[in-house]
Amino acid sequence: MGDEQLAQLTASEAARRIARGALSAEELVDACLERIRRVEPTVQAWQFLHEEHALAQARAADERRRSGEPIGALCGIPVGVKDIMDTADMPTENGTLLHKGRTPRADAAVVARLRAADAVIVGKTVTTECAYFTPGKTRNPHNPEHTPGGSSSGSAAAVAAHMVSLALGSQTAGSVIRPASFCGVYGYKPTHGLIARTGVLALSRTLDHIGLFARSVEDLALLAEELVGWDEGDPDTRPRARVPFRALAAEEPPLEPRLAFIKTPHWERADADTKEAYAELVESLGKRVEEVELFPAAHAAWDWQRTIMEAEMTANLEPLWRDGYERLSERLRGLIDRGRETRALEYQRALGSLPAARESFDQLFIERYDAILTPPALGTAPKGLGATGDPVFCVLWTLLGMPAVTLPLMRGANGLPLGVQLVGRRNFDGRLLRTARWLAAKLQ
Repeated sequence: MGDEQLAQLTASEAARRIARGALSAEELVDACLERIRRVEPTVQAWQFLHEEHALAQARAADERRRSGEPIGALCGIPVGVKDIMDTADMPTENGTLLHKGRTPRADAAVVARLRAADAVIVGKTVTTECAYFTPGKTRNPHNPEHTPGGSSSGSAAAVAAHMVSLALGSQTAGSVIRPASFCGVYGYKPTHGLIARTGVLALSRTLDHIGLFARSVEDLALLAEELVGWDEGDPDTRPRARVPFRALAAEEPPLEPRLAFIKTPHWERADADTKEAYAELVESLGKRVEEVELFPAAHAAWDWQRTIMEAEMTANLEPLWRDGYERLSERLRGLIDRGRETRALEYQRALGSLPAARESFDQLFIERYDAILTPPALGTAPKGLGATGDPVFCVLWTLLGMPAVTLPLMRGANGLPLGVQLVGRRNFDGRLLRTARWLAAKLQ
């Protein structure tokens, strides 16, 4: 098998081959590095990359396997890590000049879990400035004149371009689901608090999520199974039994899933491509999908999210605002300036509105539906590199901490990927992945 074919293996297939000795970690990582050399000048997904360090990790994984030691589920699998997640052996610069050369002393919790699973951390992927809206250098692998999305731009692009099998990102508004859709890969944002954020740049405790990028639902489940769990540094995680995501995702649903198609109040802003594609999708699913109106109380959710995000990001990023105001982008300065004007009453009202909204969606799932069907973005990746696209179709689900998956199942008229987003009930992530696998199989 040549380098190109090796680099295109899904993480699950590569892990199986490595476990039985049919493929070495060094061969796989070397193939991915060769792919990076070929396409990185165009895609520019990496903020930090050290080939020899990646190969050294791969050789160590091979040695563990050959010695008969127990190996992790991700043994030898190359992974990209968004450059807002601390790595003790690589810089973590958070997409800002103010953190240039920053070298953490410890790994983020998710990085530690990757290492415990024997993954190979190839390098740090490009993020937008402080994981907000100002773009980095990354381009869309399908057309370099188009944005890859953000803020997890490098992670989405690296998986889409077959540079790595898996990658980690984060989402505070739409920073996993949107770039996954734009780049044509599988993206997963778990239930809030399911994966620990310890050692990750903090923007908003209420909104921040770790997210995953892969090339199949099986791969998302494989990675999630290794990352989910309690960590004392993240107060929103809790002790829990190990969740068998792979087994859950692989199960056949006891009944064919029923989907609620929710357009949200922003449907009119969607591109014509999106409206046409979703009309065809809904028609093809027939009685398995029903259009459901968003309950009126949730129409204000986009205002709640903006209030919470601006207030909490301002509190977390104030040291940068204080010490390096002139070196921040105009976009980020504007957000912090607005956040400094947010009234405590407005912030508390927004927070206080969330429990009732969550309960309303819980009831929707209990009564009838397995998942919500809705677009991940307004359309395909916009042309130009000055912006990363609008997260409007992700905001509500992120605000309420609901799990979401995007599947690369459609194309726009311009040939670029057009994703399908499924949203699930909080803490029923395995069921959501099972429904996503069902839908992918049904449409492919």
